[in-house]
Amino acid sequence: MANENGPNILIIDDEPAICKNCVKILSGSAAEIDYAQNGYDALKMIKNKLYHLVITDLKMNRMGGMEILARVKKDYPDILVIVITGFASVSSAVEVMKMGAYDYLPKPFTPYELRAVVGQALNHHKIKMQNKQLMSDPKKNPAVTHQLIGDSPQIKNVVSMIKKVAHTESTVLIHGESGTGKELVARALYANSTRKDNVFFAVDCGTLTGNLLESELFGYRKGAFTDAHRDKDGIFRIADQGTVFLDEISNISIEVQGKLLRFLDSMEFLPVGDTKYRKVDIRLIFATNKDLKQMVKDGTFRNDFYYRIAVYPIWIPPLKNRESDILPIAYYFLEQFNRSMGKSISGYDDHAVNRLTGYDWPGNVRQLRNIIERAVILCDSDHISLKELPQLGDIGDIEKLIENIPATSDELKQIKKEVREKSVLKLGENFILNALKQNEWNITRAARTTGMQRPNFHIMMKKHGIKIPGK
Repeated sequence: MANENGPNILIIDDEPAICKNCVKILSGSAAEIDYAQNGYDALKMIKNKLYHLVITDLKMNRMGGMEILARVKKDYPDILVIVITGFASVSSAVEVMKMGAYDYLPKPFTPYELRAVVGQALNHHKIKMQNKQLMSDPKKNPAVTHQLIGDSPQIKNVVSMIKKVAHTESTVLIHGESGTGKELVARALYANSTRKDNVFFAVDCGTLTGNLLESELFGYRKGAFTDAHRDKDGIFRIADQGTVFLDEISNISIEVQGKLLRFLDSMEFLPVGDTKYRKVDIRLIFATNKDLKQMVKDGTFRNDFYYRIAVYPIWIPPLKNRESDILPIAYYFLEQFNRSMGKSISGYDDHAVNRLTGYDWPGNVRQLRNIIERAVILCDSDHISLKELPQLGDIGDIEKLIENIPATSDELKQIKKEVREKSVLKLGENFILNALKQNEWNITRAARTTGMQRPNFHIMMKKHGIKIPGK
């Protein structure tokens, strides 16, 4: 039985056994599945019911799959069509892809292959409809305080955890890869807390050495060290009654960890060079992109300090694990940059959407923001296309990168990183293209030849923007 608001699928084949077998294979999904034994009945059903996906045989006695595909794409462009056939050939595959089919599945196919391609199609349809809705009304974008955007189960869980702990005084430890938005979560905790009318300090512990971090947090007295020409209040003193966010806590020394542990227990600290403890009332929020448990095992992070700060851990999943949030975030940034640059770009075309949602985003939300900012600068039309996404739409010229002569060690690191990333991308692209060419552009056979499962092969095609010729 299908879910009340699940997708609708129509199977068309003039062999009843095949129709019933497809229904059986897909019966475990959330979809409602119907079937028709000829194209004429199928078109009547499509006219009277909203379908998201049509699966049609290519060769049938009454109205073949080509005509069904042509009529569906003309009259119902939002419906995706998968063509199945026992008479697979390169020419027929290219032809149906040219006509707008989502995919082409040769018989015989396994239940796993059918479920996989249907799952991919329904996900593609969902993203396509999401893009259509966001383009028509970007203000419907599901956003939470401080740019925590999206309605995926993962981000909803983060928001729920923020709501539960924000009004308390508990210490929070935010885990997440670089660029996932750890500071945004910290600011959301602050904005929804009882301290929201007081100061918020964000400190990047990765940029400060042990002694410098200690003096910045605790302050110092005149003469405490060579450059201490006067007394200076630290962040903890200035932030009294407020909130302090310590980012990249994994970078602090064992010695400072011990002093922070004492501070958490007593809310007292000793300025550098002083003999008198100061007492304040602040809330601390910590964040890290490292595995602190492993650091404890390695002896580089104090066990007692770890358990003291991990009272309430919040994990932010990487962007690649929440695909449904990518477009809402992309439209949020598009609206921001439209406003700041005086542009009126309405959205992203289908190719851009496929690339944005198919990319694995190693730099997470921060990288997506930078990509969209550049795209808005480059775009001179109503829609952003692959042309405005050169970092995602083109592997780039590795040789030109290698020819660059870096001026600093940071530039050298950046170029080496880009060469590695682009080399891996190019290798993957060549791997997929070669497999497809060797198997006459038949995705199923190419996947089998390489020893990959068809869904994984298809995901790699999507990642590299590779499509059947003519599509």
